[in-house]
Amino acid sequence: MFKQRPSKYGAIPVVVMGIRFASQKEGSRYWSLFLMEKAGVISKLERQPVFKFPCGSEYRADFRYVKNGKTIIEDVKGFKTKVFRLKLKMFKVHYPDLELTLL
Repeated sequence: MFKQRPSKYGAIPVVVMGIRFASQKEGSRYWSLFLMEKAGVISKLERQPVFKFPCGSEYRADFRYVKNGKTIIEDVKGFKTKVFRLKLKMFKVHYPDLELTLL
């Protein structure tokens, strides 16, 4: 029988509404955003939006949605790696009009 290897940073995967998330924290946040969208607080909820950089690399956030006419990008992080910190700097340079929220 196949045994799933533990996460590098100790995150426990979870399934919410048939969607697999890398961590319980990310799954919980999705559920909250889903309910907010149903209540009309936010709109255009999207999972795993990709942002491309001129150098050829890309950044994949956890969520994108619109709140009060403003596009919000969210990333649920338990641990900020060096690679993530670099991509965060690149994101801020190439997408200055978007708000990135880290949870």
